[in-house]
Amino acid sequence: MIKKLHPVWFLIGAFLVFRLITLAMYPLIDTTEARYGEIARIMIDTNNWITPQFDYNVPFWGKPPLHTWVSAISGKLFGISEFSLRLPHLLTGIATLFFVGFFAHRLKLSVPVTVLVLCSSLGFFAATGMIMTDALLLLGMTMAMSGFFIAWQDKSTAFAYIGFVGIGIGLLAKGPIIIVLIGLAIVPWIFLNYGVFKGIKTLYNRIPIVSGLALTCLVALPWYVLAERATPGFLNYFLVGEHFLRFIQSGWEGDLYGTAHSEPRGIIWLYWLVIAFPWSFYAGAKMFSRRHRNKLLNDRRAKTETEKLTSYLVFWLISPMVLFTLAGNILPIYVLPGIPALAILLAKLQERISFSLIITSVLTPIAMVFYLVIALPSLSANKSDKFLLADINQSYPLYYLGERSFSGRFYSNGRAIEIESLSDLNSMKIPFYIALNDAVNDKNALRLNCEKVSQNQRRRLLLCRM
Repeated sequence: MIKKLHPVWFLIGAFLVFRLITLAMYPLIDTTEARYGEIARIMIDTNNWITPQFDYNVPFWGKPPLHTWVSAISGKLFGISEFSLRLPHLLTGIATLFFVGFFAHRLKLSVPVTVLVLCSSLGFFAATGMIMTDALLLLGMTMAMSGFFIAWQDKSTAFAYIGFVGIGIGLLAKGPIIIVLIGLAIVPWIFLNYGVFKGIKTLYNRIPIVSGLALTCLVALPWYVLAERATPGFLNYFLVGEHFLRFIQSGWEGDLYGTAHSEPRGIIWLYWLVIAFPWSFYAGAKMFSRRHRNKLLNDRRAKTETEKLTSYLVFWLISPMVLFTLAGNILPIYVLPGIPALAILLAKLQERISFSLIITSVLTPIAMVFYLVIALPSLSANKSDKFLLADINQSYPLYYLGERSFSGRFYSNGRAIEIESLSDLNSMKIPFYIALNDAVNDKNALRLNCEKVSQNQRRRLLLCRM
């Protein structure tokens, strides 16, 4: 007899369908998403699948290529568009929901509660519809942390290998940072619950470390070798610069591809409140209840299996914040790898779907609607050149005075050319387009016969003729 499907699965399905529909509703926004979208477009155009390119013939060493690969493959199959480039990241999110739901099932916790909490958290909802590295890192982290715990508890080699594949995905999505995140969660958990010597012995007996790491290397190492051979210097920049210097030096000047962020130390904990919204506040309210607090913690003096699970989830949850507490070059989305642990913790607190849980879960989709209706039109005009270039004649040259935007490069199919001075236009064949920022007085600077074609909040586009 087929078990009746829980009604909350229809709500979860509605959330995912809504996110699917929104993928094509807004342009690529500068700088992050437009940059990664342009890198994927160049990969398709050049058919170079080894070295992501920041610009034509300029290698992009800032991130591994997995996020570019999935977007480029989708663009190759369905044509280049916002929808096709974002779609793989939504599918990655659905895969993450599967793994976290399966983990909850093995723990005999409520799968609907776990999946509902994760899929309706603000960070998950945003990252799984954007061209970024974070959805894939989240998938790798979820596979690794769930696989290792099941392997530890059940002595299952198969689940341990799932965890090592997850590490490989993380290495191809964002690099060695996944190893640091996992280490910050698992190592203190082992020492706390088993002691140093017993913990190391148990780890060796229950986790196939040698063959597992070999599997991880099989997944990720070939690309790293090929990338260094294709563009020597990649490993030094990526491993030392991107994974060390950028986090200890505020406004790191070695960044080759953009402006480094300089944030106050410790702000990552406040970012967690936003990325985990609304469940960060929901969980806080629950923890004020003695009944829920005792249910989660049980007897702190007894090393019960329930307590071991709770501490495992807590270490998983806080590992991104611990890592980035002293870092200044960070983004709010960096806390995302720990959010699945919050979903499972809430499933421990609340075994059944309640009215308050459902009401809380719809806050993120509602916020998305307000974002699309209220904030996005202004953001699109200020942070994307899609509509600026919407009606241009593709046969005319396009010039940007000063730095080209990533969205301008993407929406012009790479045709945008950067010039340093308006005097450079004297030798150009006309007609042509020129994009000027608001600081340029085009009437005095341009002596050509130019007319304004379009304008957004940061640039004007002029068409110059004879």
